[in-house]
Amino acid sequence: MKKIASLTIFLFTINIVAFACPVCERNQPKVLKGIVHGAGPTSNWDYVGVAIITIAAIATLFYTIKWLVKPGEKNTDHIKFSILN
Repeated sequence: MKKIASLTIFLFTINIVAFACPVCERNQPKVLKGIVHGAGPTSNWDYVGVAIITIAAIATLFYTIKWLVKPGEKNTDHIKFSILN
């Protein structure tokens, strides 16, 4: 029961923190209104940088899962076989 209470408090706290305060909401551009705190992007290059980093993170996640599920090493002298044997 204690875990459920702690989880509930945690989720309510995240819900409160997840949205921007009224001052930040007023200062953000239309795309980010109500989502983020702090100073908004200073130029369009900020959006380009975030897009590139997002693409890199998604590609990294994809290949990590792909190579964890099916690594593809077939050589019998691969180092993994020294551990498996």
